[in-house]
Amino acid sequence: MAFARVMSKLEIPLLLAVPMAMASAMFAGIEQTALLMLAVVVLVLALFFAGFEASRPALRQIMPTLTLAALAAAGRILFGPIPDFKPVSAIAIIAGATLGHRNGFMVGALAALTSNFFFGQGMWTPWQMYAWGMVGYAGGALARAGAFDRADGTVRMPALVAAGFASGMLYGAIINVYDIVGFVQPLTWVGAVARLATAVPFDAVHGLSTSLFLAVLYRPWCHRINRVVRKYGL
Repeated sequence: MAFARVMSKLEIPLLLAVPMAMASAMFAGIEQTALLMLAVVVLVLALFFAGFEASRPALRQIMPTLTLAALAAAGRILFGPIPDFKPVSAIAIIAGATLGHRNGFMVGALAALTSNFFFGQGMWTPWQMYAWGMVGYAGGALARAGAFDRADGTVRMPALVAAGFASGMLYGAIINVYDIVGFVQPLTWVGAVARLATAVPFDAVHGLSTSLFLAVLYRPWCHRINRVVRKYGL
């Protein structure tokens, strides 16, 4: 339990270690940048999962997280034929809003891992786990700050939709920076902008689809999940 308490205090510095490693690799011109960044993100994920496990959650506490992760993975597979039109980010945000930002991270990360057994595992998997985990973590933090829900129980829909679009761009930013820093060699502004230009339309679709899914799912799903949370004292 002592390890769990330490990890809970180090969550934010740990998650920020990934963009810091990206920036360091970019400015230092380190060779084998992709391999170095992969090692960092795998270490961060391992420590985050270890901290979650060390908190020893009861089965009734982790079941909602596992259920939402399974729904997110199934949704990604269901909408697989439509590029970047996925409910994963929306479900991760809902998990963060109802179960807490740590569980939001777990839902996003587990959804990426499990759905890639269908789409294919590779060195991109830890990055997708981290990126979708960050979406769930950020969504949970915003919800905790009162960004989405008013005191009377209604939803701040403009803020929710904006957060949904921003989450798609956040996911894209993480994946794109990893791709550019790790694989655009030699790294030049021209090459980086060219690679980014091809990715932005897909990121925009991801953001818009997340906004749409949140607009449809956020209120009814949060209502049902919060009932479970209250009933079982999660």
